[in-house]
Amino acid sequence: MKKLFIVVLSLVMSLGIASLVLADKGNSGTFTAKKGDTIQVCGCGESCKCGTLGKSEGTCGCGQKTVKATVTKIDKNAVYYKIAGKGKELSSPVTGKYKCGCGDGCNCGYVGQQPGKCGCGKDMVPVKKS
Repeated sequence: MKKLFIVVLSLVMSLGIASLVLADKGNSGTFTAKKGDTIQVCGCGESCKCGTLGKSEGTCGCGQKTVKATVTKIDKNAVYYKIAGKGKELSSPVTGKYKCGCGDGCNCGYVGQQPGKCGCGKDMVPVKKS
């Protein structure tokens, strides 16, 4: 009986550790979307340097309010999109230098190339290099 208890306890502890390792730690600094998704982007247009991308309304790194856009394609380095009412396709890096600072469970998905506020109102924080 004692051996069975030790085996079960070991199994439970192993599963607990594995779930912690694999748990979602919130926004990793990489924006996720798929073609056709409606997202929020910086409204500066071609001159944009902040490269803000998000899933909810907010303010981008340059202080502008974000605007709706539709994802036209995604590759490993960039998200391509069109802003509603404007015909030109624009892009921003898929990996931000900054991300939303709200931590685990963040749903606004903000990333950008400059600091600012994300969709949930928290400050964007530097992405830690791994």
